[in-house]
Amino acid sequence: MKHGIACCLLVAGLAGCAATEREQRAGTGALVGAGVGALAGQAIGRDTRSTVIGAGTGALLGAVVGTASAPPDARYCRYQRADGSIYTARC
Repeated sequence: MKHGIACCLLVAGLAGCAATEREQRAGTGALVGAGVGALAGQAIGRDTRSTVIGAGTGALLGAVVGTASAPPDARYCRYQRADGSIYTARC
C-alpha cells in the first residue's frame, strides 16, 4: 500500500511540472486513472497486490487517454480571457 501511495504522489508531483497541454492531460489522466484503478483493484481482489496492479494499470490507461484527448496540432496555445476563462487557439 505504501508503494501505491508513493506512486500516486510521484505522479501528482510530476503532473504539476508538465509544460505542454498534452503533458498536463497525460499527468491528470494518469492521476485519475491510478485512483480509479486502485479502487477497482481493491474491489475485485481485496488485497494490496490487486490494489497496486489496478493503480498501475489505471495510471497507464489514464495517461494514454489524456494524451489522446489533447489537441492534435502542437501549434496551439492556451489563452486567458479577461473574465478568467481559458481557451485554445493557434499561436
